[in-house]
Order: sequence, then C-alpha cells, then structure tokens
Amino acid sequence: MTPAPRPASLAPLMQAQQRRQRWLLGLLTLAVLAALLLNLCLGSLPISLADWWQGLSPLQSQVIWSLRLPRALLALQVGAGLAVCGVVLQILFHNPVAEPGLVGISGGASLLAVTSIFVALQWGVPLPPWGTSLAAFLGALLVTAGLLWLSRRAGLIGARLLLLGVAVGILSGALTTWLLYFSDDQSLRAIMFWMMGSLAYGQAQPGYWWLPYLLCLGWLLSQHRQLALLQLGELQAQLLGLELAPVRRRFILAVALLSGMTVALAGLIGFIGLVVPHLLRLLGRGEPAFLLPAAALGGGSLLLLADLLSRSLLPSGELPVGVVTATLGAPLFIYLLVRRHAEPV
Repeated sequence: MTPAPRPASLAPLMQAQQRRQRWLLGLLTLAVLAALLLNLCLGSLPISLADWWQGLSPLQSQVIWSLRLPRALLALQVGAGLAVCGVVLQILFHNPVAEPGLVGISGGASLLAVTSIFVALQWGVPLPPWGTSLAAFLGALLVTAGLLWLSRRAGLIGARLLLLGVAVGILSGALTTWLLYFSDDQSLRAIMFWMMGSLAYGQAQPGYWWLPYLLCLGWLLSQHRQLALLQLGELQAQLLGLELAPVRRRFILAVALLSGMTVALAGLIGFIGLVVPHLLRLLGRGEPAFLLPAAALGGGSLLLLADLLSRSLLPSGELPVGVVTATLGAPLFIYLLVRRHAEPV
C-alpha cells in the first residue's frame, strides 16, 4: 500500500502559491497607483507628465489638490469597501453571489435616503448634502438591526438569513418605486441621479466620515483568521473553537456599517462587491488572508477607472458612476458564469 504523502511534500506548492499571491498583490498595487495617476492627469483640463516635471500652474494645482485628488481618494476608499464587503458576505453565507445589495443593506439605505429627498422637495425644506448621507446610513443600520433581531428571534442562520435579506431588499425596492411614482419632475430627477451613484456626493461630505469608514475597513481586513475558519464550514469552525453566533453578528454589523457609509458617500454602486472577489478567485486561491487585501486593491482600482470613464465619456457632462460599474460588471459576470459552467468537472 502506497503511504500517504507527508505534509512537508506540500511545502513547495504552498510556497509557490504564496509567491504567486505576493506577485498578484504587487500588480494590484501598481494598478491602483496607475489608476490614481490617470485620474489626476486626465479630465476636462489635461495635465501631462511634463507639466508635473516643469511645475504646475496655479490653476492646475487647484484642480488636482482641490478636485481630483479628494475624488480619487474617495473612489479608492469606496471601491475597497464594497469589494471587502462582498468577500466577507460570500464567506459568511457560503454563497458566491452574496454582496451588500443582495442582502438588503443597500436597499434599506437607499429607501431612507430616497425618502429624505422626496420629503424635503415635497415640503420645500432645504436638505444639506450630509442629510441624505445620514439618512442612508441610518437606513442601513435599521435594516441590519432588523435582520439581527429576526435571526435571534426566529433562529435564522446561513441561507435563510440570506433569503430574508433578499426579501427585505425586494420590499425596499418596491417602496422606493412607490416614492418614484408619486414624485414630481424635480424630485424624480434628484432621486434617480442619486440612485445611479455619483462620487460628487462624497466630495460635499464632512471629513469626519473618513475616520469611522477606515476604522471599520481596517477591522475587517484584520479578521482573516476568523473568516478562514468560517470558510471551512460551520461544523469545522465550531470544532476549532469559534463561537458562530457572536462572530456572525459582528461581521454582519461591520458590513452594514461599511456598506451604509458607502451608500451615504456615493449612492448605489453595484457589481464591485460581486465581480471583484470572483476575479480574484480565478487568479489565486481563495484564502481570506489573500482575498481581503487583494479585494481592497482591486475594488479601489476598478472604481477609479469607472470614475475616470464617467468623467470622460461625455464632453459636456458626467455619467453616474454606478451606471458605468454596472455596464462593465454585468457582461464580465455573465462571462465568468458561462466560462465556469463550460469547464469540465
């Protein structure tokens, strides 16, 4: 009888995999830097590398430091948060299509934000930019609190909790449609533009939004060991000493905070939390220690490129960035599904 291979024989394969993942993280870092540079240089006022070398004019300096750089950093931040939320939810629910929009968190945030816009315009009350953002954030928290309460009350876990989130998202979409139906032209245009997603909202927000967002994102990036245990399955995780219920609640609350702040800063931006983790799993193995930082870099670079397209495709205006991400993400996701289905088992 042939003896089983020793664990040491797997060491070269693991080392090769780790080297590949380090290369991929390095390439993603370069992609983020390249996308950031493109966002700073391209636009209605092109700025070449020669301008940087010779010295920027006062107008060019103002455009870069006051307009383009804050917007590019916001795109990097929002894209990273969406992609990391997608990784966490897919591991948490053991479902490859889980993302904040699917589990109802984004839907709840959108519903309360749309309600604030509708009520303000109908009653003639001036609504500051942070008012819509605050309403979106509270909507995400309310939906999350409802999901956690029902999960405790009815014992919903795993797939049932995911289906409950889907139902909440459908209900939020239906209520949002009612508000759209009864809106006048001014309210309809404001609501539709916000629902399509735009980084222009985040530029008008106070700077203190950054701190809780980065703290929450950093905490999720540091939890790769617990996510690795959850990835093994609930039974294996419990056998290895992981308390499922409190860990699951902490992750759902963190995802709700992060996705709620994302919707508050930039409106509804889809497909990044769905497509980026799938692309990374095709390029490397699916360990959370690799997926989480790679998703943050990949999501940030993807949203940077999408924002560059949204600012450049129309000569006299700006496309909503959520439309650009959906247009790019949906065909890519269809291709991934067809390719994986066509591969031999």
